[in-house]
Amino acid sequence: MASMYVDANRLLRIRPTFSRSLMVSVAVSKLRCTELFFVEPGVKVNGEYYRNVLLMEKMLPAIWGMSSDFFIFQQDSAPAHRAKDTIALLRRQTPSFIGPELWPANSPDLNPVDYRIWGIIQERVYQTSIRDIDQLKERLIVVWAELKQNVIDNAIEQWRPRLSACLQAKGYHFEHLIK
Repeated sequence: MASMYVDANRLLRIRPTFSRSLMVSVAVSKLRCTELFFVEPGVKVNGEYYRNVLLMEKMLPAIWGMSSDFFIFQQDSAPAHRAKDTIALLRRQTPSFIGPELWPANSPDLNPVDYRIWGIIQERVYQTSIRDIDQLKERLIVVWAELKQNVIDNAIEQWRPRLSACLQAKGYHFEHLIK
């Protein structure tokens, strides 16, 4: 699972005073991927919202629907993710949860959505100007629906080599070690 914050100033070039951002979450796998889950602008994603809304209402049911109990759950170190109650929930609800004791210092480097997929989506979404958050959501949904599964698969296949490189670099910068 990955959560992405999109800086509206970077995306919405025709409205420079527009300062809202959009948070998007998604789960990817070689089986298939979930839909995009949006957090409405202005909603504070604290531990309770993350657990009750994003995880229990949206993401985990979608993940269970596509994979049953065959998945590994990975997240980053956002405060809502590392909250004690969130960790306890995920240990109970997910079969193979990668807990915070195993999270690398810079986990975006080990999350397929962060290190590969989101960049591809950005290239496609930003080909033309976006006027507002609603159009950004629409464009993200269309681009996500058009993304081929082999792009997801290739990103996921990079995970183990990236993990090995991270270990070899003892958690420091490792991009130069990836073949």
